[in-house]
Amino acid sequence: MQNAIKSYEDVDSWKTVMFLYNSALKEVGTKLEILNDEFQHVHQYNPIEHIKTRVKSAESIVKKLKKHGQETSIENMVKYVNDIAGVRLICSFTSDIYRLAEMIGNQSDLKVLSIKDYIKNPKESGYKSYHMLVSVPIFLSDSVVDTKVEIQIRTIAMDFWASLEHKIYYKFEGNAPEYISRDLRECAEMVSSLDDRMLMLNEAIQKCLAEA
Repeated sequence: MQNAIKSYEDVDSWKTVMFLYNSALKEVGTKLEILNDEFQHVHQYNPIEHIKTRVKSAESIVKKLKKHGQETSIENMVKYVNDIAGVRLICSFTSDIYRLAEMIGNQSDLKVLSIKDYIKNPKESGYKSYHMLVSVPIFLSDSVVDTKVEIQIRTIAMDFWASLEHKIYYKFEGNAPEYISRDLRECAEMVSSLDDRMLMLNEAIQKCLAEA
């Protein structure tokens, strides 16, 4: 991706790189919708409840580069900020998460660059999610540019907790009092317990239907 961008003047580079990331979101979004439709066709079940997409703002990108001690430049932005283009998949059950991750990994024109499983290994805050960094080829008129997209896969309950945790910590700029952090961790445990019970309930229902 860096080689493609270097041929543009600085004033056009920002527009070009944003065009690439937005195009990558469209490509990945379409693939996920097709996978969901196929799953519905074969299994009469939709593993994806919602699909959310976003491109980081210039302010957020600069803030992240500064946080990691990098100078603000297009080259550093492309090299060091992996979540400029982001897709969030919201599922009903934890089993859907790994099923979807496998389906995404089997796509021949997507390259999985890295995986971070915060479900099996939650963050200290209690945060749970499954992160995949993939690259997708964007076919332009004169070249093909591999562009990075971060895919986050969560249950509805995980997404609810993460959204509120982000809002709370944003207000404190990352320096929340210990009792708030403790309560958030306890809420994360409740969310995890809820996900486990809902999965068990769903499996019990499927078993009953199969035996009927």
